[in-house]
Amino acid sequence: MKKICTYLICSCFVVFGLGISKASAQSITISGKVLEEGTTLPLGGVNIVVKGKVIGTITDINGNFNLTVRDSPPITLVFSFIGFRTVELPITQEETTGLTINLAEETLLGQEVVVSASRVEESILESPVTIEKMDILDIQSTGADNYYKAIANLKGVDVATSSINFQIINARGFASTGNTRFVQLTDGMDTQAPALNFPIGNLNGPSELDVESVELIPGASSALYGPNAFNGILLVNSKSPFEYQGLSAFTKLGVNHVGPNADQNAAPMYEASLRYAKAINNKFAYKVNFSYMRANDWHGTDARDREIGRTPEVDGQPLSFNPGADRLHFMGDEAAINLAIFPFSANWNVFAGTNNTVQNNIFSPGRSASAYAQAGDLPNHVVSITPYSEVDLINYNAENMKINTGLYYRLTDDLELSYLYNGGFGTSIYTGAQRYSLSNFSINQHRLQLRGDNFYIRAYTTRENSGDSYITEFLAKRVIDLSVEQATNGFFSDVSGYLATYGAEYLRNLFNLGLEPGQINALSNEDLMNMTGLNRYQIVEQSHNFARESVDNRFLVQPGTPEFEEIVREARAGTVPVGPRFNDATTMHHVEGQYDFKNEIDFIELQAGGNFRQFNLISNGTIFDDADGPITIREFGAFAQAGKWVADNRLKLTGSVRYDKNENFAGQFSPRISGVFKLAENHNIRASYQTGFRFPTTQGQHIDLNILSARLIGGLPRYAEKYELIRESNTGEPLTYDGFSVQNFRNEIFANGEVTEAAINQLVPVTSLDPVKPEQVQSLEFGYKSLIDNKLMIDVNYYYNIYNDFISQIRLLTATANPDGSVNYLSMLNSTAGTLLPSGIVGNTYQVYTNIEDRVITQGAAVGLSYSLRKGYTLSGNYSWNVLLDLPEGFLAEFNTPEHKFNISFGNRKVTKNFGFNVTWRWQDEFEWQSSFTIPANGMVPAYQTFDGQVSYRLKNLKSILKVGGSNLMNQRYIQSLGGPNIGAIYYVSLTFDELMN
Repeated sequence: MKKICTYLICSCFVVFGLGISKASAQSITISGKVLEEGTTLPLGGVNIVVKGKVIGTITDINGNFNLTVRDSPPITLVFSFIGFRTVELPITQEETTGLTINLAEETLLGQEVVVSASRVEESILESPVTIEKMDILDIQSTGADNYYKAIANLKGVDVATSSINFQIINARGFASTGNTRFVQLTDGMDTQAPALNFPIGNLNGPSELDVESVELIPGASSALYGPNAFNGILLVNSKSPFEYQGLSAFTKLGVNHVGPNADQNAAPMYEASLRYAKAINNKFAYKVNFSYMRANDWHGTDARDREIGRTPEVDGQPLSFNPGADRLHFMGDEAAINLAIFPFSANWNVFAGTNNTVQNNIFSPGRSASAYAQAGDLPNHVVSITPYSEVDLINYNAENMKINTGLYYRLTDDLELSYLYNGGFGTSIYTGAQRYSLSNFSINQHRLQLRGDNFYIRAYTTRENSGDSYITEFLAKRVIDLSVEQATNGFFSDVSGYLATYGAEYLRNLFNLGLEPGQINALSNEDLMNMTGLNRYQIVEQSHNFARESVDNRFLVQPGTPEFEEIVREARAGTVPVGPRFNDATTMHHVEGQYDFKNEIDFIELQAGGNFRQFNLISNGTIFDDADGPITIREFGAFAQAGKWVADNRLKLTGSVRYDKNENFAGQFSPRISGVFKLAENHNIRASYQTGFRFPTTQGQHIDLNILSARLIGGLPRYAEKYELIRESNTGEPLTYDGFSVQNFRNEIFANGEVTEAAINQLVPVTSLDPVKPEQVQSLEFGYKSLIDNKLMIDVNYYYNIYNDFISQIRLLTATANPDGSVNYLSMLNSTAGTLLPSGIVGNTYQVYTNIEDRVITQGAAVGLSYSLRKGYTLSGNYSWNVLLDLPEGFLAEFNTPEHKFNISFGNRKVTKNFGFNVTWRWQDEFEWQSSFTIPANGMVPAYQTFDGQVSYRLKNLKSILKVGGSNLMNQRYIQSLGGPNIGAIYYVSLTFDELMN
C-alpha cells in the first residue's frame, strides 16, 4: 500500500510539473450572474463546470460567479442546479463579463445522468441495463427517517433490518442479513467489512447533508465491477466541496417504541449532522462532516421454536410443550442433549449412581438415577437449557458516530488530486448465524485519488476493529457455565452440569411418585393411574416440569439482580473460544484505475481498467486460523468495454469483458453484451446478457471457529487436511459421515436403547470433499424505458437468471476406530475426540464451506411509473415480481424474497412557495425465510405494509427547512427477516440549515 501511495504522489508531481508549463498558456476569464427564470431572484450554489475539464466554480449567495480557465477559446460552460434545467453556454472570447444566465425550474423526468450502468456518463433513458437513481431532491423529500432507508422505495429492492441503524440492501433474490452477493461503493470505495465481505449499510457512509446521489443496478454486474457484484451494486456519491460550499447543519428528534404493542416505553431518538465545505481560489477545497445518532434499538422478541419438529410424543400424543425448544430470540437454549444418551455415558452413570453430596442423586438405598436410567426410564427426548431473553444480554443502546473529511487540490484545470476519510464508530446489532452485538466497533477508510476528465487512479484501505463485539448466544452459554460452576463449587464447570442434573432430576420425580426402575414403560396406563393417580403422558410432563424447576432454581441467576449483572460482566470477558468476544482488526487494501479513450478515439466508445486487492485477516485466532500471524488473500482483475451507435444512431451496441483472479481459485471471465434501440425520441428498448460470479468470502476460505456445537472451517484444502476430515480406519473403513444421516443414526439408537444394524444402515459415509470454488450466474434481461410528453416516465424490465455452483455449507461428523478397524460408535463419549452418538462436540463435528452442484433458476419482472402532474405534484409507483424456479430437491435455497411487492408515492415539494409534502405506501407479500440462523425450522415472514410521510416548511429568513414526519406512521409492527427485530413506528421532527439555501 505504501508503494502504491508513493507512486500516486510521484505521478501527481509529474503532472503538476506539466500543469505549471501549461499555466503560462492563454487564459479565459468569465464572470456573471445566475437568476431564476421568470423572477429576479439570484440562485446561490449553482454548479458551473468547464465541459471536458475538472475546473469549475459555484455562484455565491447573490448568484455571482467568476472563473478563470487556462485554455484557449472556444470552451463550453455547463450550468446545473438540482431542480432546474441544465444550460450549456459556449464561450468564444478570452474575456467574457456581465453574463446573465437564467435557469428554469423543472421536473427532471428522464433528464438524469447516471454513471454506474456503463462506468461512463450517459442519460438514464439510454442505459443498457435497469438502473434506479435518487438525487438530492429525492433525499430531501423522503418520508423515511433517513435517506438510506428510503432506498427501499426503489423498484426491485429488498431490505433486511438487523438494527435501527443497520440495514442490508439486496435485489433479485437470495437476500440475507449479511449479503455477500451485493456490492456497495461510497465514492468508489467498497464499504464491505473485510472480515465479513458484505456491506455494512450506512454505518460509515455520508450523512444526508453530504449525499449527492444514489444509483442502484439490480442484477449481475461483475463484468464491470468484479467479484461479488452478483445480485447488484449500489453507488453512493458524496458532494464535492468545490460544487457544494458553505455551512449546513441538521438536527432531528424522534421517538420509537410507541403504542400499546411496543416492547418497552416510548424512547427518544437523537440525530445531528454538521457539514462545512470551502473552496479557495477554485484550486483547493476541503470539507468536514460530523454526524451522530443515538436510539434504543428495536427488540428481538420472536419466540418461534427452531426445533418445534422434535416436540416429543407419549403414547401417540405430543407434549403440551417442547422441552428441547430453541427459540429465535432467546439465548442459551442452543445447548441441548437427548436424555436417552445418558445410559451410554460412563461418566454420567458415575455421577448419577454415587452418593454425591453436591447433586444428591441417591433416591434411596439401591435406587439411584443411574439405576432408573439403565432400566430405560430416560425417554428419547431432547432437552435444552432454559434460556435468557435477548433483552437481558444484548446491547440495545444503538449509537453511530461518523466523521467524513475530504481534501481536494486541482493540480491543473484537467487534474484533481483528493484525499477522503470515512470513519464509523458505534454500537449496532447484526443477525447472522447467531445474534451479534456489535459493541464499540469501528471501521475506517482512507482514499487517495487522482482524477481527470477521462481517467482516474485511486487507492484506498479499509480497517475494521471489532471493539467489544460479542456473540450473544455464546454470552448466554458462558453465563450458565459460570452459574453452574458457582452452584456446584466447581464440581461442574459448564452447561453439561445443568443437562446432567436435569436427567437425574427427571428420574427423581419417578422415584417421588413411587415408581420402581422400569415401571414407567412396563406398566399399563391403568396400573400407573392406580399407583400414582397419573397416566404415562401426565407422568412424563410432570417429570419434565419437575426437572426444569429443580435445575433452574439451582443454576439460573435472575435477570435484573446485582448477581446477574456481575456474572454477565464476568462472562463477557475473554475472546473466542474462551469467551464471547471477537478480537478482529482485519484490513483490506485496494488500488484501481480506469481510462476512457474519448479524447483519442471518436469512432467508438472505449474504456479499460483494472484493480488489485489484498485482504489481511487479523482476528488473532477468534475467527480465522491466524493465531500465529495474519493471513493474506490477493485478487486482481481487468476489464475492457467498447460501445458504438449504429443504424443512424438508433442502435447502440456495447460489449465488455472482465477477467478476475484470486490466488486461491482459477481465474474467472465475465462477459456482458447489451443493446439499446431507439424506437423514437425518448422511447428505448434494451436487452443484455450478463454474467456474474463471486469468490468464496474470507470466511468461506479461511474461517476456523469453534461455535460450541461445531467447528466452522473454510473450504480451502488446507482445512480438510488440518482436521483430517476424510478419515478411514487402518482397514479402510470410512469414519466420516454426512450430518443428516448421523441424526437419523442417533434417532434409531435412542428409540431402541442400543446400537442396531438398522441404526448403522442410516449412516451415509463421505469419502471425498471437493474444495470450495466460485459461484456463477448468467443473466438475460430485457427492458423498455420511455418518456411520454415530458410527463410520464415508464420503465419495464424482465430478467431470467441461471445460477451454478452455489456456495453453501455441509455438516460432517467423524468417528474413531477400534483396533480391528471397525467403527467405534459409543466409547469416549465425554472426549473432545468423541464418536457419532453425542451431538455438539467440536472434536467430531465440522461445518464446511463447499458448493452445491445443482443448477438453480430464477426469473422476475418490474415496472415503474412516474407522472408529473400540474403545479409540481408528482405521482409514482413501482411493482416487482420475483420467483424461484427449477429448485433441486432438498436444496436450502435462501431465496428470501417476496414474490410480489409495490410502492406508491405522492408529493409536491412546493405546494406553496414554502410548503411541501411527500407520502409513500409500501406493501410486500409474505414469503419463506431460510437462513443458518433459523435452521431447521425455517418459517414465514408475514406480509406487511408501511406508510411513510412528511410535511416540510421552508423558513426562508433562517435558511432552514422544518420537517415533521414518520416511518411506518400507522405503527403496524413487522419484521423483514425471520430472526430480525420487531419494527414499529418512528415519528420525528427535523430542522436543516443550509447557508446557500435558495
